Amino acid sequence: MEIYTDEYYMNEALKQAAYAYEEGEIPIGAVVVCNNRIIAKAYNQTEKLTDVTAHAEMLAITAASDALGAKYLPECTLYVTLEPCAMCAGALFWAQIGGLYFAASDPKRGFLRASPSLLHPKTKVQRGLYADKSTELIQQFFNKLRN
Repeated sequence: MEIYTDEYYMNEALKQAAYAYEEGEIPIGAVVVCNNRIIAKAYNQTEKLTDVTAHAEMLAITAASDALGAKYLPECTLYVTLEPCAMCAGALFWAQIGGLYFAASDPKRGFLRASPSLLHPKTKVQRGLYADKSTELIQQFFNKLRN
């Protein structure tokens, strides 16, 4: 049985989202995979770092580039629990990420609302893997905030 599956990597991203939740951040997590190996993990830290750009995807891209010593990531795949926003999609474009898997769609701020061309033309996109788990965590977070 292959343990290095898309499900495995998305579960790792969901673990990162749970860390964000525990720290009072919007629960979004991301991992970058290269050659069946996780080379970067991150979660939203906009409150902790008082930085509006500290999205899980941005932090994961930076960590992956550092791990590889390269600014381009064409051999890498990003697994993230929510559809990236336009800012993150732009960063993924510039990083030339090879693949993107996102769990839940973001009907308000997701990059697909603007245009799928925000990503590099060679980036392969898959969506929906564990969307229910990701959506549930985000809904729990916002329900907790409101109450």
